Amino acid sequence: QVQLVESGGGLVQAGDSLTLSCTASGRTLSTYSVAWFRQTPGKEREFVAHISWTTIYADSALGRFTISRDNAKNTVNLQMDNLKPEDTAVYYCAADPSGIILKKRAEYDYWGQGTQVTVSS
Repeated sequence: QVQLVESGGGLVQAGDSLTLSCTASGRTLSTYSVAWFRQTPGKEREFVAHISWTTIYADSALGRFTISRDNAKNTVNLQMDNLKPEDTAVYYCAADPSGIILKKRAEYDYWGQGTQVTVSS
């Protein structure tokens, strides 16, 4: 069993940067597929970024967001630069032991509780 805890959310202005962290307990994340999703009220939870043996980004995140592992801390980070108001959402971390490329919400077994990111214009 893996427990995931997200941190690092907050209120920032457009153009600012923010780093979200997903810290795991119970298992080592280094071989897991890990992704960040986000959700706004009334909308489906959408894929943002994935890391396994490679990294994959949604079009909205490409060039602005960077997903990376910190194995010493058993953490996966999401560095978000040049934030826009449309990035406002609750961001969720998800993990799966398969280690393969996964982009769909239903493919992930473990989820964190989410962290709010609000970008003001």
